[in-house]
Amino acid sequence: MILLQLIVGSAVSAINIVLHSLFTVLVIGLMRNVALSAAGRFGLQLSGVMVTTALILMVAHTLEIMVWSLAYLVIGAAPAGSNLLDFAFVNYTTLGYGDVIPVKEWRLVGPMAAMNGILMFGWSTAVLFEVLQKTIERQGTLTRSS
Repeated sequence: MILLQLIVGSAVSAINIVLHSLFTVLVIGLMRNVALSAAGRFGLQLSGVMVTTALILMVAHTLEIMVWSLAYLVIGAAPAGSNLLDFAFVNYTTLGYGDVIPVKEWRLVGPMAAMNGILMFGWSTAVLFEVLQKTIERQGTLTRSS
């Protein structure tokens, strides 16, 4: 049963990694275009880029949590009557309320969701930093070339 839990947790994590990579490509592409088109309004542009990037990444995380929630439903990991979305949020964000715990046969999926969430949040932090850095660099290049 441990092997099955590892396989399921890895598969759901892989789906989320694919989702996150797609959102990363989307947000970097969008913000690159915004940064190139908004010369002259640096402070406003920088703030807008960061807020938009963070919101898009939050959508990605929410979808990834929904993937975990669906997985919990399919495998029957949470006790009957549990709010699966809440359970998935608590695990993915490593909040760890502990008010709902997985059924004994699926105890490893909670920590695997937490591991996936930590990885995705770290990735999002790197994306935010990259977008910030590239926006500042592009603005400097545009300012020097004007």
